[in-house]
Amino acid sequence: MSSLPRRVKSRTKAPISEELPSFLNLTSESEEEEEEWEPKSKIARAPCLPKKTEAKAKKAAALQLTVARKTVKKVAIKEEMDVSLPIAPVEGNKIQLLKPKEENAGTKPKSLNQTPEVPKKMEINSFQGKNQNSLVSDEKPSTSVSVVKQEKCEEEFAFDEPPSKKIKLNACPEGKPVKNRGGNKIKEEFEMNWDIVQTLSEITNVEPWVCANLIRLFQEENTIPFIARYRKELINNLEADTLREVQHTLEELRTVAKKTHTMIQKLKKEGKLSSCLLKGLLNCRTLEELDHVSAPYKTGSKGTKAQRAKQLGLEPAALSLLHNPVELNLFSYVRPNTKGLANIQEVEAGVQHILADIFAKDEGTLDFIRKLCQKRYISIQSTLAKVSSKNGKEKDIDKFQLYHEFSCNIKNIQHHQILAINRGENLKILTVKVNIPDGVKNEFCWWCVNERWRPKQFLKPEFMRLLRSSVEDSYKRLIYPLLCREFRSKLTSDAEKESVMMFGRNLRQLLLTSPVRGRTLMGIDPGYKHGCKLAIISPTSQILHTDIVHLHSGQGFYEAEKIKRLLLQYNCSTVVIGNGKACRETEAYFADLIMKKYFAPLDVVYCIVSEAGASIYSVSPEASKEMPDLDPNLRSAVSIARRVQDPLAELVKIEPKHIGVGMYQHDVSQTLLKATLDSVVEECVSFVGVDINICSEILLRHIAGLNTNRAKNIIEWREKNGPFINREQLKEVKGLGPKTFQQCAGFIRFNQEYIKTFCSNKKNELGSRALLTKAGALGKKKSKLTSYASQQPNPLDQTCIHPESYNIAMRFLSLIGGNANDIGKSDMQQKVNVVIQKEGLEGTAKRLNTTVHTLQLIIDGLTQPEGYDIRTDFDKPDFKRSIVCFEDLSVGAVLTGKVENATPFGVFVDIGVGKSGLIPVQNITEAKLSKVKKRRSLGLGPGERVEVKVLNVDIPRLRITLDLIRVL
Repeated sequence: MSSLPRRVKSRTKAPISEELPSFLNLTSESEEEEEEWEPKSKIARAPCLPKKTEAKAKKAAALQLTVARKTVKKVAIKEEMDVSLPIAPVEGNKIQLLKPKEENAGTKPKSLNQTPEVPKKMEINSFQGKNQNSLVSDEKPSTSVSVVKQEKCEEEFAFDEPPSKKIKLNACPEGKPVKNRGGNKIKEEFEMNWDIVQTLSEITNVEPWVCANLIRLFQEENTIPFIARYRKELINNLEADTLREVQHTLEELRTVAKKTHTMIQKLKKEGKLSSCLLKGLLNCRTLEELDHVSAPYKTGSKGTKAQRAKQLGLEPAALSLLHNPVELNLFSYVRPNTKGLANIQEVEAGVQHILADIFAKDEGTLDFIRKLCQKRYISIQSTLAKVSSKNGKEKDIDKFQLYHEFSCNIKNIQHHQILAINRGENLKILTVKVNIPDGVKNEFCWWCVNERWRPKQFLKPEFMRLLRSSVEDSYKRLIYPLLCREFRSKLTSDAEKESVMMFGRNLRQLLLTSPVRGRTLMGIDPGYKHGCKLAIISPTSQILHTDIVHLHSGQGFYEAEKIKRLLLQYNCSTVVIGNGKACRETEAYFADLIMKKYFAPLDVVYCIVSEAGASIYSVSPEASKEMPDLDPNLRSAVSIARRVQDPLAELVKIEPKHIGVGMYQHDVSQTLLKATLDSVVEECVSFVGVDINICSEILLRHIAGLNTNRAKNIIEWREKNGPFINREQLKEVKGLGPKTFQQCAGFIRFNQEYIKTFCSNKKNELGSRALLTKAGALGKKKSKLTSYASQQPNPLDQTCIHPESYNIAMRFLSLIGGNANDIGKSDMQQKVNVVIQKEGLEGTAKRLNTTVHTLQLIIDGLTQPEGYDIRTDFDKPDFKRSIVCFEDLSVGAVLTGKVENATPFGVFVDIGVGKSGLIPVQNITEAKLSKVKKRRSLGLGPGERVEVKVLNVDIPRLRITLDLIRVL
């Protein structure tokens, strides 16, 4: 079997059946048709006797496989195949994943008497192999379509093998992703009339082959950090933000499919399911479309006007008007004693309601009106609500002053404007409507009457009038409200996603702020009545001293002596002030003492840091466990100081939404917000990496693949058995199976000097114990130290190289003549450069039989200096010695500041005057951004230092408008 059969592009020419699809009514005929389409070497999924023409040996193998499959649950993604996706040829005992279109795919010849049909299912399964260098030999991305298991006979293959329970990762040491052993969620009952791969590609603008790969990777429960770092060749090197967007969209589509099939089963059970309704339901791609189609049939609904007309028996009259109007006589439906049929006017009204319902639910009609709206000017308008102008609070009404008389094209409206309008509407301050021009209605009605729903025969004038009124009624009563809901829903959904993504970008920038190492810090939580809470921490984050000083109640002079004594006692020259209440006064207090050189001989500097979430954390169970003997008010001062020393380690203790770098975070989907922010935290912690032997449980639980229980088990193992020597020891921890190890191993680091010292001491201790044992001093007691005798530190464990690629890394070291003990040294960089300059990156990767992405990751891991931290490329806090007042600002003044928050309409910058200034988004251009720093998008993020010019100062409203000069 050299290749898989490719789907034919032409659809079957057989007439469309009105029967229910196979997942509702499975007939023997449909089963036979599917069996005919299967390749000869593919064994039937349903238990059945083999064909008589097959060899006896194949009969036995097929029956044996059929029986084996009954013992294991079979799960697979089954979707409609996108004919644009080529399928890679078979190599050895595996099938490669989907690749870009330049790869040729083989097609299976069909017999003459066999009718070509398009199969309805696509199976996307995990892939299997021995190592990563055999995964993609041509260095191109690939995606699995199905798994092939090689039997004793080389000619026989079994597709979609059922997953067994466990697999050992050491069987695949060289970077080959391990075959997933369970976890596929999609079943046959979730099939729709649209292809999930193609639909996902259209929505996210990601190539179909990448979408197919991502579906498989996500269903294998791979984490986003793992995919983004170690599976780049499968995802076309996409960023983590894009992966999150694809994952969220995939979940939305699956939710639509699941709810659709739930509705189908419910309607079928109630006897309301028709072939037309079924087709409409299976065409739904959004929850709004599903709600529109299924609303009249929901339990408890009074029924639409069309349904009531159908109950009166007027549906044949409506259909006759469209198909056979010559024989139609509406007077024959008049029943004087029946409500709704009492006269000809009521009969015409009933027919009109049925026709309007048919028009409003026709897919072609809705597609036409949607495309028509895309070409026209559709605007969204907001005005001040009459009720709010009378009863509303003046302060709340003034917040929405910009939107009292607001109108904008829906194609040009900004995301923050949509969220603001929605909030004003929810508060009943604004009234919002979508304006569709009358020209759209006129063109739509003409098209319906003269083209789409034009009768097949001559129509009497009264029937033509009835048809026109039906079209107008359908547009006004059904289609126009549907369009308005769709526009509002789409705008809101996009705005919420952008708000959440912006929050995620800001959070990432904040978490990756460069740490301030090797300093003793004084953290201050400012306050008036209850004083300023003060905490001094050592360079290793140990609490040295805590106190409360009253700086703003007339005792500032006396407290200055205490502060000076503490700073000199602990040799502390850096003060960290929280930006909460009394921050401005506390900053002025320290700036004045620094200017007077009061703390000499110390050269004291200070910085302002966000204290968002510090008070919430100080009363949390985590803080009580970490600082049990400390007053909650003092814990916040400790947290403020640690945010400068190691921002990532401290901020992960706080729920992300409390960090305060978002926009309209309370107006968006809280489920989406939490999932995105948690994913960003996991990404940051994983990419930075953690030292497994010193990190806290809170930090550890945010590593990709780990959770609260697994992190707890790791800490317990460490306390019981001592420090970890290498990554392989992680497999000994309870709850860390092969999949978890695969996801987390690459993000865990080991300090090699500490490990070597520890192992040396243990060997010496073990030797002395052995002598005592021979002398009989220890009796028969076994020492726990014997486990360390077999454990050896691995220098590659200090790098970002994944254990599955260690084999390739060692072969690369042999190629360049390097030694694993020289990792991070200048000699290693020189040896790598010599080989790469000689053979090139692609040539070297081909020689090692691996991918370029994997080789580049290995080179980075070998050449990065020991203790390398990706956060060194990000900005540090802005330390100051003096202060500027708001009143001192003048137009044209050039200042430096630090970005506090980024929004779609601009960036807020702290310029040290107590009020942040705004750089409008139109003033941020690519030419002004740093060329050195790698950027994920055209924009600034929290923590970046910038040089700005003051454009406007509005003292009454406390607003400062800035222009970006450059990024420092």
